[in-house]
Amino acid sequence: MQRFIQRRQLLQSAAALAIPSIGGQVFAQDAFPSRPIKLLVAFPAGGPTDITMRALADNASKILGQPVVVENKPGAGGTLPAQQLQSASADGYTVAQIPLGVFRLPYTTKISWDPIKDISYVLNVTGYAFGLVVPADSQLKTWTHFVAWAKANPGKLSYGSTGTMTSPHLTMELIAQKLGLELLHVPYKGSADLMQSILGGNIMAAADSTGFAPQVEAGKLRVLNTWGEKRLTKFPDAPTLKELGLDLVQNSPFGIGAPRGTPPAVVKRLHDAFKQAMEQESYINALARYDMVPMYMSSAGYTKFAQDTFLREKALVEKLGLAKPA
Repeated sequence: MQRFIQRRQLLQSAAALAIPSIGGQVFAQDAFPSRPIKLLVAFPAGGPTDITMRALADNASKILGQPVVVENKPGAGGTLPAQQLQSASADGYTVAQIPLGVFRLPYTTKISWDPIKDISYVLNVTGYAFGLVVPADSQLKTWTHFVAWAKANPGKLSYGSTGTMTSPHLTMELIAQKLGLELLHVPYKGSADLMQSILGGNIMAAADSTGFAPQVEAGKLRVLNTWGEKRLTKFPDAPTLKELGLDLVQNSPFGIGAPRGTPPAVVKRLHDAFKQAMEQESYINALARYDMVPMYMSSAGYTKFAQDTFLREKALVEKLGLAKPA
């Protein structure tokens, strides 16, 4: 009997040693997740980001054995989810989409947190395919017409984007600077609102990810250019910016982050689940609707990308004269 008790105590001790202590708390990796996970998405429901992230969340739910519930947090140039991570518990139950605009935020807005130090980067999942569209009946038939009209009418050619300081906005401003154009920017909370506005005749053009594809295919909009390294399969007649003499490529990678201090074992569990989720056919097909593809970066790779992008975006914001006063 005494030998049995001693053996049980040894087994209990071994089990305790097998469970790492993190931040003074005992954490069993297999116990995570034990309840639903909240995934904050930076743009409204119904747009390409929402649709593709919901496909990813659905796949991850099955892998993790708990629901991954999407919550849309549009506005502020896509930076609200990252900001909300700053007040979330570092337990892995709140994660967020991290658009490129997050890395510009400290240069344009006074904030009390650091996008590099105060986010645990889990993995990158994809990047956008962007372009510029006009109504099908617009007098701006080509990019040449667009540039000529803008030069003849300074400050009157209105274009919409998915928000101030988003990649579509800054890319258009960089194009305008290169060509000596003065454009009128109109920000929206996301692709759904932007498409509704251009179809309603409120703006002359829209710079967006390819959430405009259904309207183009329906004959309601026309693509003037796209912003990738090469032409999009879905819009083979639309030239790239590089073909138009502008040495620019914009695909705006984005991924998933967790609060600072999230236990490494939890980050790894999330990474592994979302990596498996992004490799599944349903997610790949959802991306393909918008000419997007999986764009994987590991936790370490995504962290390095964040650091490099943070420095590069500083140069861009300063070049455009959009940095906040010192």
